[in-house]
Amino acid sequence: MRKLIQTIQNIWKIEDLRVRVLFTLGFVAIYRLGSYVVLPGIDPNALTAYQKQASEGILGLINLFAGGAFSRASIFALGIMPYISASIVIQLLTIAVPYFQRLQKEGESGRKKMNQITRVLTIAVTASQSVAFLVNLRNQASGAIVSVAHPEVMSPAFFMMTNIILLTCGTLFVMWLGEKITDRGIGNGISLIIMIGIVARLPLALFAEFDMRLSETGGGLVVFFIEIVALLFVILGTILLVQGTRRIPVQYAKRIVGNKQYGGVRQYLPLKVNAAGVMPIIFAQAIMFIPATIAQFFPNSSAWRGLVGALNDYTSFGYNFIYALMIILFTYFYTAVTINPTQIADDLKRNGGFIPGIKPGKKTASYIDSIMSRITFPGSIFLAFVAIMPSFAKMFNVNTQFAQFFGGTSLLIMVGVILDTLQQIESHLLMRHYDGLMKSGRIKGRTGTTGSY
Repeated sequence: MRKLIQTIQNIWKIEDLRVRVLFTLGFVAIYRLGSYVVLPGIDPNALTAYQKQASEGILGLINLFAGGAFSRASIFALGIMPYISASIVIQLLTIAVPYFQRLQKEGESGRKKMNQITRVLTIAVTASQSVAFLVNLRNQASGAIVSVAHPEVMSPAFFMMTNIILLTCGTLFVMWLGEKITDRGIGNGISLIIMIGIVARLPLALFAEFDMRLSETGGGLVVFFIEIVALLFVILGTILLVQGTRRIPVQYAKRIVGNKQYGGVRQYLPLKVNAAGVMPIIFAQAIMFIPATIAQFFPNSSAWRGLVGALNDYTSFGYNFIYALMIILFTYFYTAVTINPTQIADDLKRNGGFIPGIKPGKKTASYIDSIMSRITFPGSIFLAFVAIMPSFAKMFNVNTQFAQFFGGTSLLIMVGVILDTLQQIESHLLMRHYDGLMKSGRIKGRTGTTGSY
């Protein structure tokens, strides 16, 4: 406790770090306040039925990522997810389309062009999702919409057009907040915004679970204590998953300055067990959201209602099997995209390095590829297991809201983003010769990996 207080004092002493922390907190506060601003033409007091629907199944997950703004019909109702979806599409295009492959190889200029394309695609995705959101809102809570109850006050066309623009601008503003936090604050802004939305739901979920157990007879509080302990173990396992590495010894040739002799310095090439980070779950979750989004355009279609009904039950075997399988496949896919063994082997050879016992060049690339395949398999299995943990928690009669924190994207995002942010703070402290947040001074986040959005 004393070390923690001393660390906080050290953070406050460093002007640059203090400004960055305050800037981040200020922008996060703006985001949270905006999530309570209801769209014009909607009566928030008449949204009770809609809020219940938006807290369950697939829509409940969307609401979780939006920090409750989705169920409140806020101007930030769609949150940052349209931007994430657009980013996923662009990343997939870099595999299939030569033009995007060339942009990826152009360095900073190519990255800027890809960012511009991502923003334009975000507008298109947000506009289409805005229509689906408003159509679903009209079908589920027509009494809350002024244009339905009182068309003489606001026409339906004006209501739709105004709120499509507001929802699109809301998502773009949230995206801008995230970019500003990344540039002038602490941590990855987009990741922080998603995490804050998730964490904002935790106190309510915890209280709901405590209240439910308190009302039970016969060991209700004991069960609640066991759930908390189980949650801590899941969090610990997730931390190990995020930080886990396989260290391959690499011998780097080092020239001794002013001498023609050469000496050897042994270093390591760390390969992550979960090199893909949380992105496979994001990919799989985005695909699972698609049927629910499309179905909102066809409220009277029995086929779409049946499909959404099957995918809406995240405790069903079918949902979890499809979800876990997609996560495993996407883990291999995304690892193959981000970890290029041939490039690593070429970089080692160019810098005079080699793996002991392995010939440089193709043999090194093949060896690294085999190592990555072997360590990715258990990583993908455990990632899929963490993703479907909420369904197991639900089977043990855990409250739906609280069960979502027993795994899935929410837990992985929280752990990964917190580690990333702590790592950045610690780097600032160590650079200025202050003690870090941990005695070892080695908090491992996901910096430099695909975990950051």
